[in-house]
Amino acid sequence: MMKTQTSSLADKVAIVTGAGNGIGRAIAQAMADAGAKIVLCDVLVADGEQATHEIREAGGDAVFARGDVSREEEAREMVDAAVRTFGGVDILVNNAGTGGEPARIHEVNVADFDRVIAVNVRGTFLCSKFAIPHLLRRGKGCIVNIASTYGLIGAPKAGAYCASKGAIINLTRQLAIDYGPDQIRVNAICPGYIDTGLRRRRASLSQAELAAAITRRERAARMQPLGRQAQPAEVASVALFLCSAGASFMTGAIVAVDGGCVTTFNYGEAPN
Repeated sequence: MMKTQTSSLADKVAIVTGAGNGIGRAIAQAMADAGAKIVLCDVLVADGEQATHEIREAGGDAVFARGDVSREEEAREMVDAAVRTFGGVDILVNNAGTGGEPARIHEVNVADFDRVIAVNVRGTFLCSKFAIPHLLRRGKGCIVNIASTYGLIGAPKAGAYCASKGAIINLTRQLAIDYGPDQIRVNAICPGYIDTGLRRRRASLSQAELAAAITRRERAARMQPLGRQAQPAEVASVALFLCSAGASFMTGAIVAVDGGCVTTFNYGEAPN
């Protein structure tokens, strides 16, 4: 990490949801490396505890709080855990999310649609609702919402996911308006194809389905301008910047970290 970033979040308290794997885990690690005290939240206890252990082993200050962001009391308790442990909250990263099963909208199971909206949208709302009073007490703060390129454009058989991520994008803008006068900055990141190994979906896929899904993602990523998937750390570095003094005049921004995905219409071939 660059020396100028090493202590950029010194003594800040950050809550990162969905921190057990992938982008959330990378964000938690990056912010810990930058001096923040981290509360890692996830429904996957073993993964969350392992990520917390790795931060501590590297000299960081972190605790794990198990919780489902779509449940009001569990979201409240995750925020309360940060206040009990570290005395307050400065940063909230709403990263927890779920994709739902691929289907056209008339084929989507209602319970599956409701679950995607509950985790992605309701979860972002609940965690923000309970964290913001503590940011107000600090006199300033940062929220970073992890949306998706699928919130900026349509995608095949992803109605619930596209709807949820589009909602997060506009909720980001709305929160920026309401809380800008309180010096609370709210921004969103829209990742493109990220090389997470589809870890959260592994349990629901056969080996053949997993291999096919990874192959499809790799092929799609090759057709984007930069021609590859990103590593989670490449998204984490943007989240770190958005919470740093370097982004002090940024709020309501929707930042695509997508290798150029949404800049072009692709005809189905990798660029030369």
